Amino acid sequence: MTRILYSLCGADESRPFSPHCWKVVLALAHKGLDFIERPTPFTKIPELEGGFSKTVPILRDGNQLIRDSFEIALYLEEAYPDRPTLFGGEGGKALSRFVERFSQNIIHPAISQIAVPDIHDMLDETDRIYFRKSREALLGRTLEEVRAGREAAVAGFAAKLEPVRQTLGYQSYLGGDTPLFADYILFGALQWMRITAGAKVFSEDDPVGSWFDRCLDLHEGLGRSVTPA
Repeated sequence: MTRILYSLCGADESRPFSPHCWKVVLALAHKGLDFIERPTPFTKIPELEGGFSKTVPILRDGNQLIRDSFEIALYLEEAYPDRPTLFGGEGGKALSRFVERFSQNIIHPAISQIAVPDIHDMLDETDRIYFRKSREALLGRTLEEVRAGREAAVAGFAAKLEPVRQTLGYQSYLGGDTPLFADYILFGALQWMRITAGAKVFSEDDPVGSWFDRCLDLHEGLGRSVTPA
């Protein structure tokens, strides 16, 4: 049985960058499950699997089609209970929900202020038209205005992760001694910035930067399979 993960790319298919898709990539590796990744441009996503979803990730596992990174993680946990756990029980699911909301509401908007112009530059012409229109409407600014504020956005980014920094003073991962899906959620966000913008946001001794390096090395260095911008 061939599993297929539909993910997101720009003009270069070898550089998939979606934070949500990277969560699933590491979740599949965590479970030890083989898959084929099919990176897809923004404007081609509605054509996937008969219009199953307007967004990626989409996972096809045999006859099963699942959308949304968290729903995919829940599916993998239920479908493959004999493989390493992504949550470690209901408490881990609750932790992951919290980290997801923190990432979506605090970290993703901060990364957008850094990376959105760079993402635009990674796309082909058709996707650039779609991306500029949709992101400028969302952000209420032109991409050029966002780019002009990049230096300040980079300077202020690390402070937004102070709760994570303090947590890592007690343990190696958000999941404890070993990573869980909660770690992959936040990793996906920082990997998104690493691949699209390559911004240096952590000092050399920052515990969050060290945690991110450890995550890049997980599963035989899977996170490093795509080089930084």
